[in-house]
Amino acid sequence: MSARSTLLHFVTRASIGIAALFLVGVLIAAIPGHRVPPAQGTSAGAAPEPQSPDASSMPGMIMDPADAKSGEHAAMNEMAHMQHQASPHMRMTAQRPQSPTDQQRAHEIVAQLRSGIEKYRDYHVALDDGFQIFHPEIQQPEYHFTNYTNGFLEAFTFDPARPTSLLYKKTSTGYELVGAMYTMPKRASEEQLNERVPLSVASWHLHTNLCMPPREQRRHADYTKFGLKGSIATQDACDAAGGRFFPVIFGWMVHVYPYEDTSAKIFAMHHHD
Repeated sequence: MSARSTLLHFVTRASIGIAALFLVGVLIAAIPGHRVPPAQGTSAGAAPEPQSPDASSMPGMIMDPADAKSGEHAAMNEMAHMQHQASPHMRMTAQRPQSPTDQQRAHEIVAQLRSGIEKYRDYHVALDDGFQIFHPEIQQPEYHFTNYTNGFLEAFTFDPARPTSLLYKKTSTGYELVGAMYTMPKRASEEQLNERVPLSVASWHLHTNLCMPPREQRRHADYTKFGLKGSIATQDACDAAGGRFFPVIFGWMVHVYPYEDTSAKIFAMHHHD
């Protein structure tokens, strides 16, 4: 091979490599709130150390860390008691007509999810596998054990056996597994969501229009105005109140409760006791 050919071959391969690295960087940067914390496990015989990542690390979350930290306690309490229906602070997908194909797809998702998360009935195993409890210090109807690597992967691929989060009920001895949550980035279209979990059987939801109080009012803010249950739901109103406005927080979410006995309960917004 001539020197000229060798040089051209080297330049071509180098260009391909640089282009590939650039593409990977673009894809990672495109994921809202991308952050993949290192997995932290616990030994089976030791008491688990609760992990409490801040709200800015949840899949799809875009928020200044200081604002996230100051408002996450109120936000978690508000979300725990919210009625999940379309509102200025909650966007939900439109329900589509159900078809036999959708029903079969839903059945397959449930079967694969059950198989994939069965081992996590022991919540210690979930912790060992990198799932982290989202704010265990806050009393919640359901506790999200989130795996941020899974959340990263769900931006590109869908494996029903690999949810972003596991949903647990608190018990006197620990946690009881009741379901799981899938996620997609906030930019996802309803058609893309439908390809994951059919919109005829489940409703994906997105938390929207959050106005955080001014920094000096964080601890004593009027949460009838601020937060996910507050009256402020526009940029202009938030600016007038001196707050910080976030059109979307987190990303698209859908809950699945595979141990229930009807489709309505399996794809409900909350677990049915």
